[in-house]
Amino acid sequence: MADRETMSKTKHRQKKLDITFETSSTDSTFCGFFKKHQQKTGNGSIDSSVVEERLFGHAEEDVDDGPVVFICGKCKLPVGDSLSWDGSDDGQNQIRLKRVTDNVMVGQESRLYGTRKDSCLIMDLECTSCQSVIGMVYTSTPRQLDHKRFAFYFNVASIDSYVLGSANQMLAAEGPEEQPVTLEHRGIVEQQLTEMKMLVLSMAQRLEEIEVATQEECDGV
Repeated sequence: MADRETMSKTKHRQKKLDITFETSSTDSTFCGFFKKHQQKTGNGSIDSSVVEERLFGHAEEDVDDGPVVFICGKCKLPVGDSLSWDGSDDGQNQIRLKRVTDNVMVGQESRLYGTRKDSCLIMDLECTSCQSVIGMVYTSTPRQLDHKRFAFYFNVASIDSYVLGSANQMLAAEGPEEQPVTLEHRGIVEQQLTEMKMLVLSMAQRLEEIEVATQEECDGV
Protein backbone atom coordinates (compact mmCIF):
# COMPACT_ATOMS: atom_id res chain seq x y z
CA MET A 1 0.00 0.00 0.00
CA ALA A 2 2.79 2.38 0.96
CA ASP A 3 4.65 1.49 -2.24
CA ARG A 4 1.60 2.39 -4.35
CA GLU A 5 1.23 5.76 -2.64
CA THR A 6 4.91 6.47 -3.16
CA MET A 7 4.70 5.52 -6.86
CA SER A 8 1.54 7.64 -7.28
CA LYS A 9 3.22 10.68 -5.70
CA THR A 10 6.29 10.15 -7.88
CA LYS A 11 4.19 10.00 -11.06
CA HIS A 12 2.21 13.05 -10.01
CA ARG A 13 5.42 14.97 -9.34
CA GLN A 14 6.89 13.83 -12.67
CA LYS A 15 3.77 14.87 -14.55
CA LYS A 16 3.83 18.30 -12.92
CA LEU A 17 7.46 18.79 -13.91
CA ASP A 18 6.70 17.80 -17.50
CA ILE A 19 3.90 20.39 -17.74
CA THR A 20 6.14 23.10 -16.34
CA PHE A 21 8.87 22.26 -18.82
CA GLU A 22 6.50 22.36 -21.76
CA THR A 23 5.18 25.74 -20.70
CA SER A 24 8.69 27.12 -20.34
CA SER A 25 9.62 25.68 -23.72
CA THR A 26 6.63 27.38 -25.34
CA ASP A 27 7.52 30.72 -23.76
CA SER A 28 11.11 30.34 -24.91
CA THR A 29 10.00 29.62 -28.48
CA PHE A 30 7.70 32.64 -28.53
CA CYS A 31 10.27 35.05 -27.08
CA GLY A 32 13.47 33.54 -28.44
CA PHE A 33 13.55 35.71 -31.53
CA PHE A 34 13.58 38.89 -29.45
CA LYS A 35 15.94 37.61 -26.76
CA LYS A 36 18.75 37.64 -29.31
CA HIS A 37 19.11 41.25 -28.24
CA GLN A 38 20.53 39.95 -24.97
CA GLN A 39 22.50 36.86 -25.97
CA LYS A 40 23.80 35.12 -29.06
CA THR A 41 23.47 31.35 -28.83
CA GLY A 42 24.69 30.30 -32.26
CA ASN A 43 22.37 27.27 -32.27
CA GLY A 44 20.01 28.51 -34.98
CA SER A 45 20.19 27.38 -38.58
CA ILE A 46 21.55 29.55 -41.37
CA ASP A 47 18.08 30.46 -42.62
CA SER A 48 16.97 31.56 -39.17
CA SER A 49 20.02 33.80 -38.90
CA VAL A 50 19.26 35.33 -42.29
CA VAL A 51 15.71 36.15 -41.19
CA GLU A 52 16.87 37.67 -37.92
CA GLU A 53 19.64 39.74 -39.49
CA ARG A 54 17.30 40.89 -42.26
CA LEU A 55 14.73 42.23 -39.80
CA PHE A 56 16.79 43.05 -36.70
CA GLY A 57 20.32 43.33 -38.01
CA HIS A 58 21.27 46.08 -35.58
CA ALA A 59 19.45 44.68 -32.55
CA GLU A 60 22.61 43.42 -30.87
CA GLU A 61 23.88 46.99 -30.61
CA ASP A 62 20.74 48.35 -28.99
CA VAL A 63 18.97 46.23 -26.40
CA ASP A 64 16.13 48.72 -25.91
CA ASP A 65 14.76 48.65 -29.46
CA GLY A 66 11.04 49.37 -29.78
CA PRO A 67 8.43 47.40 -31.72
CA VAL A 68 9.18 46.58 -35.34
CA VAL A 69 6.88 47.64 -38.17
CA PHE A 70 6.94 45.41 -41.25
CA ILE A 71 6.42 47.25 -44.54
CA CYS A 72 5.97 46.31 -48.18
CA GLY A 73 9.37 46.12 -49.81
CA LYS A 74 8.13 47.98 -52.91
CA CYS A 75 5.72 50.74 -51.85
CA LYS A 76 6.67 50.86 -48.12
CA LEU A 77 3.12 50.63 -46.76
CA PRO A 78 2.88 48.94 -43.33
CA VAL A 79 1.63 45.35 -43.47
CA GLY A 80 2.07 44.28 -39.83
CA ASP A 81 4.15 44.64 -36.69
CA SER A 82 6.09 42.58 -34.19
CA LEU A 83 3.25 42.74 -31.64
CA SER A 84 1.53 40.13 -33.85
CA TRP A 85 4.69 38.02 -34.12
CA ASP A 86 4.09 34.25 -34.34
CA GLY A 87 7.53 32.96 -35.29
CA SER A 88 9.64 32.24 -38.37
CA ASP A 89 9.82 29.41 -40.90
CA ASP A 90 13.50 28.73 -41.41
CA GLY A 91 13.12 26.42 -44.40
CA GLN A 92 11.01 28.87 -46.43
CA ASN A 93 12.73 32.06 -45.23
CA GLN A 94 9.42 33.44 -44.00
CA ILE A 95 8.01 35.10 -40.90
CA ARG A 96 4.60 34.41 -39.38
CA LEU A 97 2.19 37.04 -38.08
CA LYS A 98 -1.15 36.49 -36.34
CA ARG A 99 -2.64 39.74 -37.64
CA VAL A 100 -2.02 42.08 -40.58
CA THR A 101 -3.09 45.59 -41.58
CA ASP A 102 -5.76 46.58 -44.08
CA ASN A 103 -2.98 47.10 -46.62
CA VAL A 104 -2.83 43.32 -47.11
CA MET A 105 -5.39 41.38 -49.12
CA VAL A 106 -5.78 37.67 -49.84
CA GLY A 107 -5.69 36.65 -53.50
CA GLN A 108 -8.66 35.11 -55.31
CA GLU A 109 -7.13 31.88 -56.61
CA SER A 110 -5.82 28.84 -54.75
CA ARG A 111 -2.82 26.85 -55.93
CA LEU A 112 -0.90 23.75 -54.90
CA TYR A 113 2.20 24.23 -52.81
CA GLY A 114 4.77 21.85 -51.35
CA THR A 115 5.81 18.27 -52.05
CA ARG A 116 3.41 15.53 -53.06
CA LYS A 117 3.41 14.10 -49.53
CA ASP A 118 2.83 17.47 -47.86
CA SER A 119 0.88 19.14 -50.65
CA CYS A 120 -1.19 22.15 -49.51
CA LEU A 121 -3.51 24.70 -51.02
CA ILE A 122 -2.39 28.29 -50.56
CA MET A 123 -3.51 31.77 -51.58
CA ASP A 124 -1.18 34.69 -52.15
CA LEU A 125 -0.98 37.69 -49.86
CA GLU A 126 -0.84 40.90 -51.89
CA CYS A 127 -0.18 44.54 -51.09
CA THR A 128 -3.33 46.55 -51.79
CA SER A 129 -1.29 49.50 -53.06
CA CYS A 130 1.22 48.02 -55.51
CA GLN A 131 -0.33 44.53 -55.88
CA SER A 132 3.02 42.89 -55.10
CA VAL A 133 2.90 39.32 -53.79
CA ILE A 134 4.43 39.50 -50.32
CA GLY A 135 3.41 36.20 -48.76
CA MET A 136 0.73 33.54 -48.51
CA VAL A 137 -1.91 31.87 -46.36
CA TYR A 138 -2.66 28.15 -46.17
CA THR A 139 -6.28 27.28 -46.99
CA SER A 140 -6.03 23.47 -46.99
CA THR A 141 -3.34 21.31 -45.39
CA PRO A 142 -2.67 17.70 -44.38
CA ARG A 143 -3.50 16.91 -40.78
CA GLN A 144 0.11 17.25 -39.62
CA LEU A 145 0.27 20.80 -41.04
CA ASP A 146 -3.07 22.08 -39.75
CA HIS A 147 -1.29 24.63 -37.55
CA LYS A 148 -0.15 26.50 -40.67
CA ARG A 149 -3.71 27.61 -41.42
CA PHE A 150 -3.83 30.06 -38.53
CA ALA A 151 -1.12 32.55 -39.52
CA PHE A 152 -0.03 34.92 -42.28
CA TYR A 153 3.28 33.98 -43.90
CA PHE A 154 5.42 36.80 -45.30
CA ASN A 155 8.42 36.33 -47.57
CA VAL A 156 11.42 38.04 -46.00
CA ALA A 157 12.69 39.04 -49.45
CA SER A 158 9.42 40.88 -50.19
CA ILE A 159 9.16 43.01 -47.06
CA ASP A 160 11.26 45.49 -45.12
CA SER A 161 11.16 46.63 -41.52
CA TYR A 162 11.44 49.74 -39.38
CA VAL A 163 12.17 49.86 -35.65
CA LEU A 164 10.05 52.44 -33.85
CA GLY A 165 12.19 54.92 -31.97
CA SER A 166 15.25 54.30 -34.12
CA ALA A 167 15.28 57.82 -35.60
CA ASN A 168 18.28 59.77 -34.32
CA GLN A 169 18.22 63.06 -36.23
CA MET A 170 17.11 66.14 -34.29
CA LEU A 171 16.81 69.84 -35.07
CA ALA A 172 19.24 71.99 -33.16
CA ALA A 173 17.70 74.06 -30.37
CA GLU A 174 19.49 77.14 -31.73
CA GLY A 175 20.31 78.31 -35.21
CA PRO A 176 23.62 77.66 -36.95
CA GLU A 177 26.59 78.66 -34.88
CA GLU A 178 27.77 82.17 -35.75
CA GLN A 179 31.39 82.69 -36.66
CA PRO A 180 33.31 84.93 -34.24
CA VAL A 181 34.22 88.39 -35.58
CA THR A 182 37.99 88.56 -36.07
CA LEU A 183 40.11 91.71 -36.41
CA GLU A 184 40.63 90.97 -40.09
CA HIS A 185 36.90 90.59 -40.70
CA ARG A 186 36.19 93.78 -38.75
CA GLY A 187 38.70 95.75 -40.83
CA ILE A 188 37.07 94.60 -44.07
CA VAL A 189 33.61 95.61 -42.83
CA GLU A 190 34.83 99.07 -41.74
CA GLN A 191 36.48 99.63 -45.12
CA GLN A 192 33.27 98.72 -46.94
CA LEU A 193 31.26 101.08 -44.74
CA THR A 194 33.72 103.93 -45.43
CA GLU A 195 33.49 103.39 -49.19
CA MET A 196 29.68 103.35 -49.05
CA LYS A 197 29.70 106.59 -46.99
CA MET A 198 31.96 108.32 -49.54
CA LEU A 199 29.73 107.14 -52.37
CA VAL A 200 26.61 108.52 -50.68
CA LEU A 201 28.30 111.90 -50.04
CA SER A 202 29.45 112.08 -53.65
CA MET A 203 25.96 111.37 -54.93
CA ALA A 204 24.48 113.98 -52.58
CA GLN A 205 26.98 116.60 -53.79
CA ARG A 206 26.25 115.79 -57.42
CA LEU A 207 22.51 116.01 -56.80
CA GLU A 208 22.96 119.42 -55.15
CA GLU A 209 24.93 120.72 -58.17
CA ILE A 210 22.18 119.56 -60.52
CA GLU A 211 19.52 121.33 -58.44
CA VAL A 212 21.54 124.60 -58.46
CA ALA A 213 22.02 124.46 -62.24
CA THR A 214 18.35 123.77 -62.78
CA GLN A 215 17.40 126.68 -60.53
CA GLU A 216 19.72 129.08 -62.43
CA GLU A 217 18.19 128.06 -65.75
CA CYS A 218 14.71 128.72 -64.39
CA ASP A 219 15.76 132.15 -63.10
CA GLY A 220 17.30 133.08 -66.47
CA VAL A 221 14.08 132.32 -68.25
